[in-house]
Amino acid sequence: MNETPSVTYRFLYLSTKTHPKVIRLRVRMRDPIAPDALTAAVETTMRRFPYYAVALRRDGDRFLFEPNDRPVRVLRASDAFALNAPETNGHLIAFSWADDRIVLDVFHGLTDGTGAYEIMRTLLYYYCSLRYGRTLPPEGVRLLGDPIPDEEWADPVLKLPDLPAPAPKTLSDALSLVHAAGLEQDRVPTVYSVAIPEAEFMRFTAAHDGSPGTMTALFLSRAVAGLYPDRQQVIRVSLCVNQRPALGAPAAHGCHVGAAMLEYKDRLRDWPLDRQATAFRGMVFAQTLEERVLDGVAAQTALAKRFIAAKTDDERLALARAVSENTARVQTATVSYVGRANYRDAERYIRDFRTWTIAETPMLVEISAVNGRFVLDFIQHFSSPVYLNAFLAELEGCGVSFDLQDAQPLSLPAVRLPWSGSDGGKI
Repeated sequence: MNETPSVTYRFLYLSTKTHPKVIRLRVRMRDPIAPDALTAAVETTMRRFPYYAVALRRDGDRFLFEPNDRPVRVLRASDAFALNAPETNGHLIAFSWADDRIVLDVFHGLTDGTGAYEIMRTLLYYYCSLRYGRTLPPEGVRLLGDPIPDEEWADPVLKLPDLPAPAPKTLSDALSLVHAAGLEQDRVPTVYSVAIPEAEFMRFTAAHDGSPGTMTALFLSRAVAGLYPDRQQVIRVSLCVNQRPALGAPAAHGCHVGAAMLEYKDRLRDWPLDRQATAFRGMVFAQTLEERVLDGVAAQTALAKRFIAAKTDDERLALARAVSENTARVQTATVSYVGRANYRDAERYIRDFRTWTIAETPMLVEISAVNGRFVLDFIQHFSSPVYLNAFLAELEGCGVSFDLQDAQPLSLPAVRLPWSGSDGGKI
């Protein structure tokens, strides 16, 4: 039995019914799902990742992860379920399927997108090997029987010397997408998915001194700026940053994600695209230096200690609301790009791939790169396509081809939380 990493407290108390802290990977396969093969693949996969087979328990004011030897459930996607609930055998991870789709849901306090990709990579290896009767090449896949190094298992933050928490940064208010467009009454979380040919977008970003993440953040910033040329607040997009390299633990399994803040300053407005992209890349470079990333880790740890030190659940919930409100106040939107999925030989069996979660900012753009194309999932707190349309106009104006895939309500499972506080997070 191990006490949960301190960062987990933040995700526990930020999770609510409408904004559950869950990562969902949804893979559409080439052929209908074979349930027996999927169940066998899940069982083998979870034996390879024992640190995800845990139950969340409460001991006074502490939360504990303890081994959970009950099977991880493989459910029909049409069934309503919650994580950490009886229907998922008390696990914080679950798999489901319907027709030709496989879905992985995992609590964000257990891991992040990088960790979820590793789980899916292993699952697809075993599933496709069983489903199609051929053994896929094992290179680059974490397989059962491989030694699990300490680096993969341990929390690298616990091995750091006590890092002094950096002085709090005072950020100006950022433009609110909700308030700017008058969307206060539009409270239907919605996902718009856009596909872009991978090779074409990579050529475009390289030609303009960009990268997929920075270029997406830049296009979004330009789109918002075009809608509100007379705005007073800054447009500030946060780009998610993998903290593992700075922590010296590239294989760590937990949640290790920070952010680089990209401000679309007024002076950038009249610059050519490649110069704007260079400016954004410079901001990312400066904020991903090891010492800056470790500053972010120290700030997250200091915040987590505030959650732990609070005396009651209601105090922790109030702190979570304040954190959420402050994030939404100083950030316009968020962009997340884990990197190319590298599902290797399994990609030949994949038709579509989506990454869903929900952020404190009113819009999160999740970028997936699978099977020769980027899929940008615009995950919104609202249903209006006003910002999506402006973004697509930016792509069109720059000659980047795209295909609007679909629009659908955001669907994520709830997380059953172990308290009886007054917030809507419990079920």
